[in-house]
Amino acid sequence: MKDAWLLYVGISAFVVGIAIGTVFSVSLPVIVWLLVIALAVAVLGVRGGKTISWSHSVSLSVVISLLALGLLRIELARWSEGQSSLATQIEQEVTLTGVIVREPDRRERSVHWYLKTAAGDTILAYGSPFDQIAYGDMVTLSGTLAVPEAFTTEFGRTFNYPGYLLAREVEYVMFRPEVTVIASNQGNWLVAELLSAKQSFTTALGTYLHEPSYGLAVGLLLGIKQALGDELEMIFRQAGIIHIVVLSGYNVMLVVAFVLFTLSFIPSRRVRMWCGLLAIWCFALLVGLSATVVRACIMASIFLVATTYDRTYLVTRALCIAGTVMLLFNPYLLLYDIGFQLSFMATLGLILIAPQFETLLMRAPARLGVKNFFIATVATQIAVLPLLMYHIGEISLVSVLVNVLVLPIVPVAMLLTFLLGLAALVFSPLALLLSAPTSWVLSYIVMIATWSTYVPYAAVSLPLLPVWTVFVLYGIGGMWWYRQYSSMKRDTKTKRGRAPTETRPRVGSDKTEPPIFFR
Repeated sequence: MKDAWLLYVGISAFVVGIAIGTVFSVSLPVIVWLLVIALAVAVLGVRGGKTISWSHSVSLSVVISLLALGLLRIELARWSEGQSSLATQIEQEVTLTGVIVREPDRRERSVHWYLKTAAGDTILAYGSPFDQIAYGDMVTLSGTLAVPEAFTTEFGRTFNYPGYLLAREVEYVMFRPEVTVIASNQGNWLVAELLSAKQSFTTALGTYLHEPSYGLAVGLLLGIKQALGDELEMIFRQAGIIHIVVLSGYNVMLVVAFVLFTLSFIPSRRVRMWCGLLAIWCFALLVGLSATVVRACIMASIFLVATTYDRTYLVTRALCIAGTVMLLFNPYLLLYDIGFQLSFMATLGLILIAPQFETLLMRAPARLGVKNFFIATVATQIAVLPLLMYHIGEISLVSVLVNVLVLPIVPVAMLLTFLLGLAALVFSPLALLLSAPTSWVLSYIVMIATWSTYVPYAAVSLPLLPVWTVFVLYGIGGMWWYRQYSSMKRDTKTKRGRAPTETRPRVGSDKTEPPIFFR
C-alpha cells in the first residue's frame, strides 16, 4: 500500500510539473536547483539514522525529483518550438514538398492533410473535398503559410487551436493551397495496407447501408466521427451519446477478445499474447493514433501481458502508467488535448466512482444489464462533468436515460456492422441478408437520439466558467469519494472481524473492481 501511495503521488508530481511548465516557462537553472534539493533531502534522510525519517526523506526526494523531471520534459519540448526555417515565412507565398503522413480527414466542406517536409516540419493544409489525396502521397503545396489562431466556440469558450495542433506536432497551416501529386506510396507500407483495407471495407459497407445508418456504422466501428455529418453529430452531442463514435477501451477490448477467441485453438499463451498485441496496435494504426485510442491500447497491452504471466492487473495503476507514458512522448497532451483529459477522467470514473454506486444500488434488480449501464453512465458523467462545463459549455440532461436505452444495443450494432462489412467483401447474398437487421439496429440508435432532442431543455448551455471552478468541483468530488471509500473500508473490516474469510486478488484497482463491461 505504501508503494502504491508513492507511485500515485510521484506520478501526480510529474504531471503537476508538466502542467506548471506548460503554463509558465520555468528556466533550466530552477529545474537543476530542484534536483539538487531532492538529492540533499535524500542525503539528509540517510544520514539521520532513523528509519521513519529515512523513509519520509526518500519519498519527499522522489516527489521533488519527479516534479523537476515534469518541468524538464515540457521545457525540452518547448525548445523545438519556433526553430523551423518556416518561422520567417509567415504570411508569405511558399511552395512546400513533402509526404502526407496521416490519413486525410475528410469532412463535408473540406479535407485536412498533414504534410511532413524533408526538414521535419508538419503542416496542416485545408484543402477542397474534391482533391484526391491519399496517405503516402508525395505532394507539392503552394499557398500562404500561416500560424493557427484561437477561436471562440458557439458556447462562448475560447478554443486554444494553436495548442491543440501543437499536441499533434503542427505549428503552421495553409488554407486552400494548390496541390500537385508527385509520387505515391511514400509512407509506411503497413499503415498503407491497413488504410487500403479500411477503404475497401467502408466502400463495401456503403453498398448496403444508406445515410444516416452508414455514417453511424462507420463511426461506431472505426471511430470516424466526421462520417455522422454536422446535423447528426449535433444531435448525438445534445443526447449525450457522442462518445459511442469516439473509440475507447471498449472497442479495443472487443478487438482483443475477438483475436483471442479466434486463436483459442493455439495452446501457447505467449503466442496468443503476441497476436493480441499485434492486433491491438494494428487497430490503433488503422483508426488513427488519437489520445483516446493510444491510452486504451496501452492499458489493453498491460492487461494481456499481466494475464499471460499470471500477474494481478490493477487497472488504476495501468491507467496511471498509460497516461505517464503518453506524456513522456508528448507532454502537450495534458493541457491541450481535451480528448486525453476526457478519456482519462471517464476511465477513472469507471474505476473509482462506479463501485460506490454499485454498493448503493446493490439491491436494485439487474435485468438485461440495465443497472450496469446506468452505473457506468452516471459514473462517467460525474467524472467528466467539470471538464465539459469548462471546455464545452453544454451539458445534456437526458444523457443518462439515452445511454441506458442505447448502450445495450451498441455491441449488437458493432457486431452486425462488422459481419456485414466482411460479407460485403466476400459473399454478397449473406450481406444482403444482414443489411436489414443492421440497418434496423442503427436506425434505432438514431431514432432514440433524435427523439431525445425534442425533450424541453434536453441540453443546456452554461455561462463561461473560470478555470479554478474545475479544481473546486474535482476537490469536492474527491472529498465525497474519500468519505465513501473510507466508509466501505470500515464496513469491510467490520465484516472480516465477524467472519474472517480469505479473498483472492481481483482484476481492478488497488481496492475496488471496475464493472465487468469495462474489463
